[in-house]
Amino acid sequence: MLPSAVLVVVFSLLGGCLVRADIPEENDVLVLKKDTFDKALENNDLLVEFYAPWCGHCKALAPEYEKAAKTLKEEGSTIRLAKVDATEESELAQEYGVRGYPTIKFFKNGDKSSPKEYTAGREAADFINWLKKRTGPAAATLADDAAVAALIEASDVAVIGFFKDAECDLAKAFLQAAESVDDVPFGITSSDAAFSKYDVEKDNIVLFKKFDEGRNNYEGEATKEQVLNFIKSNQLPLVIEFTEQTAPKIFGGEIKTHILLFLPKSASDYQDKLDNFKKAATSFKGKILFIFIDSDHTDNQRILEFFGLKKEECPAVRLITLEEEMTKYKPETDDLSADKIKDFCERFLDGKVKPHLMSQDVPEDWDKNPVKVLVGKNFEEVAFDEEKSVFIEFYAPWCGHCKQLAPIWDQLGEKFKDNKNIVIAKMDSTANEIEAVKIHSFPTLKYFPAGTDKKVVDYNGERTLDGFSNFLTSGGQDGAENEDLEDLEEADEPDLEDDDEDDQHKKDEL
Repeated sequence: MLPSAVLVVVFSLLGGCLVRADIPEENDVLVLKKDTFDKALENNDLLVEFYAPWCGHCKALAPEYEKAAKTLKEEGSTIRLAKVDATEESELAQEYGVRGYPTIKFFKNGDKSSPKEYTAGREAADFINWLKKRTGPAAATLADDAAVAALIEASDVAVIGFFKDAECDLAKAFLQAAESVDDVPFGITSSDAAFSKYDVEKDNIVLFKKFDEGRNNYEGEATKEQVLNFIKSNQLPLVIEFTEQTAPKIFGGEIKTHILLFLPKSASDYQDKLDNFKKAATSFKGKILFIFIDSDHTDNQRILEFFGLKKEECPAVRLITLEEEMTKYKPETDDLSADKIKDFCERFLDGKVKPHLMSQDVPEDWDKNPVKVLVGKNFEEVAFDEEKSVFIEFYAPWCGHCKQLAPIWDQLGEKFKDNKNIVIAKMDSTANEIEAVKIHSFPTLKYFPAGTDKKVVDYNGERTLDGFSNFLTSGGQDGAENEDLEDLEEADEPDLEDDDEDDQHKKDEL
């Protein structure tokens, strides 16, 4: 008779096979539809990607997602990776609140009522580590030095607790931190051989990584907060390249001040510039995240545009804060030496650097047509003219909704061109920024009534010629939301994508 444990394993594997026989797979990823979704949940903890076939981000994700699926399947794990074509299975997508692509959700123990949003990185190891942390112990028990070595080898970053006394305060703080971190594997060992192999003389925590200095030894107090700070300060490279895979780590991290080096990899002095950037980064671990962006790469052109840069202007450095609002800063010099970059960062942290507001030059014919063209340099002069009420469209050239609105806005300008009290205007908010008003989506329509009190009225009515006309003839009352300029919320920031369905999959870019 087979031992009971073996019977359980065999039964489990057979049961999984019976379920999966009715569910097609592509490269070890279950392909789900509405009528197979519940069946897939019966025997598996399930990570599900809701995707669109045309989505570039989904295509970039696929190889790493499939690699993770293969690894888990070969391990005999009850965790499976699946995908749903949200454009075909719209009911499923709607049921789980899918608004952009890819959206990835985790269903544990067959519970479909409250899936967990996947928030970690997009490399195979990220998926595997995140899933194992969700389904197993926060820190794996490592019996010997070989088990420690295996965990270190399996991931770019691993945190190992070396403890002879599992009840000491530092061990408790270590386990508490392990419960809070999803994207890094944790292990704990008391093995003498492991202590010896990794030169650990007393109970401590070591972060191992396959970049920079290779390892960091913990030197703080025995508190969860300090252990977490140690991990967050050391788990990313001193300089991290912005890619499809690293974006979640960059934007999902605790460090909300980022300095970006826009540098073409094709440049003859590429390595020298990158080395200088990395040298400066050593002084700001845990304070400023240093990010390198290949300015030659097609996928990064929108980011350059967001910062008002052109490829020919690179290499260049910009700094941005991602706290309550996105604020950009520009060095006063183009010198990219380590000392100059370090000085710029120090002055920023000391509050001595003013925000950088982009503006195009004022076109010579800015007021020639019925719809006036505003830029950062002439905005306040026009918008806050005490004698005139000004209705402004803040747009992005690539925005689908803005393109649809353009002919109607031109008609509105034509209709009011002879009205001396009303000005119809527009401003490209991807190339022009103003301190007075923050734009968080496109198109945004705002009305600036005549007067001395600098009122701002948000237009939320119908985007039709009649709707706009009624709004203007009502003095900005019909379809409006009034706000004082000084009380305006500024927490929401410019989305690089409009809310067209075909742009939603790019939601996690800058």
